Amino acid sequence: MAPEKKYSEAAQKKVGKVMHEFKEGKLKSSSGQKVTDKKQAVAIGISEAREKGLKVPKPIKETKKK
Repeated sequence: MAPEKKYSEAAQKKVGKVMHEFKEGKLKSSSGQKVTDKKQAVAIGISEAREKGLKVPKPIKETKKK
């Protein structure tokens, strides 16, 4: 079993705030478009947490299939 990824409390709060904006319909992407996908909203929250320097696991890189 793989070890569980650990996010800091501050990073979890940041993602929570972004999800709240998403649910209210106020979340905008970098291009100014309204975000309608839940996965995109989570990605935005994680990205903003990384920019602030909060503890967020490194993204998983896909391995090439042979």
